[in-house]
Amino acid sequence: MNQATSLPVVGFIGLGIMGSAMAQRIAAAGYPLHVHTRSAEKAQPFVAAGAHWQASPGALARACDIVITMVGTPVDVAALYFGADGLLAQARPGTILIDMTTSSPRLAERIAAAAEAAGLQAIDAPVSGGDIGARDGRLSIMVGAAESALEQVAPVLQCLGKQIVRQGGPGTGQHTKLCNQIVIASTMVAVCEGLAYARRAGLDMSTVLASIGGGAAGGFLLNNLGPKIVNGDRSAGFFIEHIVKDMGIAGSEANELGAELPGLALAYRLYRELAESGYGREGTQALSRYYED
Repeated sequence: MNQATSLPVVGFIGLGIMGSAMAQRIAAAGYPLHVHTRSAEKAQPFVAAGAHWQASPGALARACDIVITMVGTPVDVAALYFGADGLLAQARPGTILIDMTTSSPRLAERIAAAAEAAGLQAIDAPVSGGDIGARDGRLSIMVGAAESALEQVAPVLQCLGKQIVRQGGPGTGQHTKLCNQIVIASTMVAVCEGLAYARRAGLDMSTVLASIGGGAAGGFLLNNLGPKIVNGDRSAGFFIEHIVKDMGIAGSEANELGAELPGLALAYRLYRELAESGYGREGTQALSRYYED
């Protein structure tokens, strides 16, 4: 604990589109911040603003009371947590580890068990809300953890989102996020198909959005990404390659549970085709390419 401020020292690993916005909000709230990322240049604005750079995950873990990870894939998560210089081996007893990556529920359970054995606490807390939610502190945070662990880190999580819901024990936050991604994937297909129909019918796209966005079809994806589709803006708030990764995890989990999800299978096929065609770093709204082409 940082005695000068009475605030816990927070470490943040992963400064991509989402992670950088989230780390900025934590620093702006006054928490002493340590950062690490694979691309050291991404950390320079944070260091210039007063954050401490740590050259490895283990060095960061040794310096912090709370460590947050927001990286790409379950493989990345496992590499950070396990190993001689990983978070589990190097964190001080009592440290709370929070993985906010969309990852595997089974990996979250494995991390939580290893953390408990090492005198640590681990929380899986994936988020929804995209780059806009991260920037504005309006993320929905889905938590898998003991209630006592969530209580200890709640003030930090409140910097990132106001809807912080404990789903249950380890792994349940990840299961909930996969539910979220399944809904998003199929909804994006519907948004793109509706707008593709409007275009073929010769309608004014913005006028269509003004009408259907205020009715039963309205929602975050239509109202926030629909205008990007109309304007041909394929910039990423969330990469296609990441939704493909998430749908792959969701499909595997659904198979394990014996759940048949044809909507997910369709969205996964369409998005995977775009990623394989070189569009993986575009935003999820670039699914509209499939219908335009």
